[in-house]
Amino acid sequence: MAGLYISLVFVALIAGVVGCGDGVSEGESYTLIISSTSGGSVTTPGEGTFTYDEGTVVNLVAEAEQGYYFINWTGDVGTIGNVNNAATIITTNGDYEITANFGPAMVAAGGQHTVGLKTDGMVVAVGINDNGQCDVGDWRGINQIAAGGSHTVGVRRDGTVVAAGLNYDKQCLVDDWTRITEIAAGEAHTVGLKYDGTVIAIGLNDDKQCDVEFWINISQVAAGGYHTVGLRDDGSVVAVGLNGDDQCDVGGWGHITQVSAGGIHTVGLKDDGTVVAVGNTDHGKCDVSGWTGITQVSAGGIHTVGLKSDGTVVAVGLNDGGNLDVGDWTGIIQVAAGWGHTAGLKDDGTVLCVGCCPVRCSGVENWDLTP
Repeated sequence: MAGLYISLVFVALIAGVVGCGDGVSEGESYTLIISSTSGGSVTTPGEGTFTYDEGTVVNLVAEAEQGYYFINWTGDVGTIGNVNNAATIITTNGDYEITANFGPAMVAAGGQHTVGLKTDGMVVAVGINDNGQCDVGDWRGINQIAAGGSHTVGVRRDGTVVAAGLNYDKQCLVDDWTRITEIAAGEAHTVGLKYDGTVIAIGLNDDKQCDVEFWINISQVAAGGYHTVGLRDDGSVVAVGLNGDDQCDVGGWGHITQVSAGGIHTVGLKDDGTVVAVGNTDHGKCDVSGWTGITQVSAGGIHTVGLKSDGTVVAVGLNDGGNLDVGDWTGIIQVAAGWGHTAGLKDDGTVLCVGCCPVRCSGVENWDLTP
C-alpha cells in the first residue's frame, strides 16, 4: 500500500507540473517582410524577412536614391507611426508585409506646355497658359503629374488628385477622387488608376475613351488624344476610344511593361527592351521595330520617343521644329513627348527640351527638380 501511495503522489506531482506548463503563455513571434519600389531602399532594418517578438517596436528608415524621393509606406501599415515619414516605427503585433514607395522627379509634356515635378513634391510649369494649365505653383505633396491637351493633373501623396486648366469637358473635376496611384491626361479627358487595379475616367467621352469602369487588374494607364490604354498585371493590354487608325488594336500584345498613348497611335515597351506600336503611321512615328535596349517610351502627337538603358534617347516621327533632335542627349532618366516637343529629365535634376513653338520649352533650362 505504501508503494502504491508513493506512486500516486508521484503521478499527481507530474500531472501538476505538466498542467502548470500548459497554463503558461509564452510570447509569440511574428514575421515582418520589408521591400521597396525602385528609386530607394530600406536601410533600417534592411529588406527581406525578419522575425520579432510580439510587441517589438522596430525602427524603419527608408532612403531615396538621387533623383527620387520617399512617398510613403504601404501594406500592413496599421501599427506604423507615420506612413508618410521615411524614418518611423512599426510595432509587431502580427505578421506584416510593408513596402517603402519612392517616386522620381519627373517631367510631363502636354499640348503646348511642359510640367516638372520636384523631389520635394512641388510642381513647376512653362508654356501656353491660356486656360490656366500652368497654374500649379501652389501644389504641394504631389507624387505624380500628367499633362493633357490644355490641362494638368497631379496625384497627391495621399491618393487624392488636383487639376488645373481647361475644364470645358469636365476633365478637371477630380476633386472627389481618392486612392489614386497614377493619373494620365489626354486631349480632353483624365484617367486615374486606383489602388485596387480598377480605373476611373472623366472628361470628353464622344469616342468612349472614358468607358473604363469594368477594367480590373490594371497596373498602368495612358491617355491619348481620344483613346485610353491600360496595362494589365499579366503584361497584356486593353484600350478603348477612337480607333480610326487602329490605335486601339492592342489585344494581341503580351509581355508589355509600359504603355504610352499618343495623339492617334499607341506604343508598348516589351520586357526584352524592344518596342511595338500601332495606329497612324504618318511620318514614321510607329517605326520602332528596330529599337532595342529601351527602358521607357513616350508617344506624342506627331512623334515617338524612347529612352535607352545607357541614358541616351531615340526618336521617330515628324521633326517639326526640332522635336526629334535628341541624338546628343546623355544622362537622361525620363522622357516625355508632347504634341510637338520633347522633354528629358537628366540624372542631375536638370531638364532638356526641344521642339516647335519655343514657348513650350522656354524656362526649363533653369529648372532643378532635385533641390
